[in-house]
Amino acid sequence: MDSWLQRVWYGRSRWAAALWPLSLLFRAISALRRWGFSVGVLRRIRVSKPVVVIGNITVGGTGKTPLVIWLAEELRWRGHRPGIITRGYGGSSPSWPKEVNASSHAAVVGDEAVLLATRGKTIVIAGPDRVAAAEAAIKLGATVILSDDGLQHYRLRRDFEIAVLDGKRGVGNGYLLPAGPLRESTRRLDSVDAVIVTQRADDNVAYSLSRPRSFTARNEIRDAWSLTTREIRPLSRFADANHHAIAGIGHPEAFFDGLRHAGLRVDGRALPDHAAIRPEDLQFAGTGAIFMTEKDAVKCRAFANDRCWVVPLHVEVAEGDRLLEAILRVIGTP
Repeated sequence: MDSWLQRVWYGRSRWAAALWPLSLLFRAISALRRWGFSVGVLRRIRVSKPVVVIGNITVGGTGKTPLVIWLAEELRWRGHRPGIITRGYGGSSPSWPKEVNASSHAAVVGDEAVLLATRGKTIVIAGPDRVAAAEAAIKLGATVILSDDGLQHYRLRRDFEIAVLDGKRGVGNGYLLPAGPLRESTRRLDSVDAVIVTQRADDNVAYSLSRPRSFTARNEIRDAWSLTTREIRPLSRFADANHHAIAGIGHPEAFFDGLRHAGLRVDGRALPDHAAIRPEDLQFAGTGAIFMTEKDAVKCRAFANDRCWVVPLHVEVAEGDRLLEAILRVIGTP
C-alpha cells in the first residue's frame, strides 16, 4: 500500500484523479477544523513556556526529525533547556504522556521518541496529547517546547511555526489526501514563520522557495557505526563489496539512493514507516553489511548481529544563525 501511494502521489497515475473527490471532502473537513480553532469554537491552550512547532504539510519523510535534533542542540548552546514532545507513534504504552530516554523501548513509546532521546541531550516526552506532553516537559525543567510534527495539532498554541519540505519531491501532485500527499493546502506555507527545504547530496532539487522566511538544509551521510561494537567507519570503507540496506521510514528510497550516491552497492529492503523490525528481517544472504537508519536501529538493538551498521544523518542549515535569531526574538532568552 505504501509503495502504491508513493507512485500515485509522486508519479503520474490515473488513481489520483479517481481519488480527487475524496480530497475535496478531506479539504472541507480540514478547513472546518482550522476555522473552529481560529474563531474559538475549538479551544486552543497556551502552556507556560514558548512553543516552537516543526512539522510538514505532506505525509512521509521530509527530514524533519534531524532538524528537531539540530534545533534542540542549537537552543541548548544558547542557554535554553529544550523539551521535545512527539506523538509516540507506534508505541503501546497504556498511559501517556511518557518521559523517554535512550534506554526506552521503541515498542512502548515509539521509534522516533527513542531516536530523539538517544541523539539529543534534552528532555523528550511522548504522547498523543500535545498539551499534556508539553506540560510534562515543563515540569521537568524545559524552558522551550519543540513540538515534533505538530503543525496540524492546533490545540496547542504555538509561538513559532516551521514547515519542512522535501526539496526533491516537493508537494507531489499537489492534491490533498488521499489523492495526494498534502495534509493541508500549500497556502498554509504563507502563514508559518519559516519554511525549510531539505536537500540531499544526490538531489536534483525540484522544489525551492524564494521568500525571506525560507531556508535550506543539507542532509548528508558520511559514516556508519556498528550496532554491536559502536565502531565508526567512513562509508568509503564499504565500497568494495555488495551490501544490503533496510529502512522503515517515510521515504526509504531516499536512504537507499543516498548510500548508492556515496559509492556503495546496496540492495534495499523497504518497510512501511514505523514498521517493527523482526530478527528475520535482518537475515540476508552473503557476508555484506546491513545498513539501517538511526530510527530503525532503536527497534532492533536487542537482536542485532555484527553485520548491522547504522548510518546517521548529518544536517547543515544554510543561514542557520538567521533562523535562530528569528526564533529567539520570539521566544526570548531563558
